[in-house]
Amino acid sequence: MRVPLEGVGWDALALVEDAADDRPLIERRAVARGAFLELQARTVIERVPQAAGIAQPWAVSPYRGCAHACRGCGARAGHRRLGLDEGRDFDTRIVVRPNVAERLRAELARWDGRELAVGLGGDCYQVAEETYRLMPGVIGALAGAGAPFTVYTKGGLVLRDAELLARAGARVAVSIAFVDERIRRVVEPGAPSAQARLELVSALVEAGVECRVLMAPVLPLLSDAADQLGATVRRIAAAGARRVEPVVLRLPQGTRAWYLEWLAQAHPQLVERYEELYDRAGLPSPGYEGRITGQIEQLCRMYGMEFGAPVVERREPRAAQLALV
Repeated sequence: MRVPLEGVGWDALALVEDAADDRPLIERRAVARGAFLELQARTVIERVPQAAGIAQPWAVSPYRGCAHACRGCGARAGHRRLGLDEGRDFDTRIVVRPNVAERLRAELARWDGRELAVGLGGDCYQVAEETYRLMPGVIGALAGAGAPFTVYTKGGLVLRDAELLARAGARVAVSIAFVDERIRRVVEPGAPSAQARLELVSALVEAGVECRVLMAPVLPLLSDAADQLGATVRRIAAAGARRVEPVVLRLPQGTRAWYLEWLAQAHPQLVERYEELYDRAGLPSPGYEGRITGQIEQLCRMYGMEFGAPVVERREPRAAQLALV
């Protein structure tokens, strides 16, 4: 019987401290190339925290950190575990796994066929992908093993691989949380505009790629008004998407401090309300989350779209089983 890998991935690197070396831990093991830190991966399939709100329980990420610099990105804590900070470093110091496809092929040989998420630790089609071109190898490894997968992205570079993704039967979830450019410029300063992402959805659908919109993160008291939600869902429908999957902002450890620091500067009157809305784990109150997702569900029905995450796939693996050591 095949079993999922219990990989430790990025977060349990055997990094040995040297009292005479005050560099971040990751810098003692990685090769620096400009803004990028190249690190040979030991394992690449990693567990997704249930609190992330993502349907797939396992993921592979070619990059850690993201130049899109989204304030509410839930992956920020991973940088701190690598000896970098979860704020500016996460936005500007991107950790790259050059051997991701090679390691993925090896791990898929004993994978159990469950669907994988791709790109949760950092957008897999951010600017680093222009340099490293890791995704064609990742797609090839997944397709060769017959593994179902969903790519999560905001990046238009995904169109480069549209034919590969369509042939592999991949799903793509394009993140569009709101269509107000004033908000986007502040909380997603490095990401493409909402209009560019809506056009990306249309292009992917036209290319035969199964594409949905991840309406995430909905920002409490900033992008959750009824007219904002309505405008966003209406434009998503017009772009040709068949499904919307909403996720209200999560504030896990690492993300919480960075986001609330910005909120205190930009919207100090909202800080107390956020403290009331979120529990210690960084999850929004069930009542609030239910109200927002309920509104989005009604809007989806109005515009003829499906609502929520699709059923997570599971396929019989193609690769022969290897003995587990």
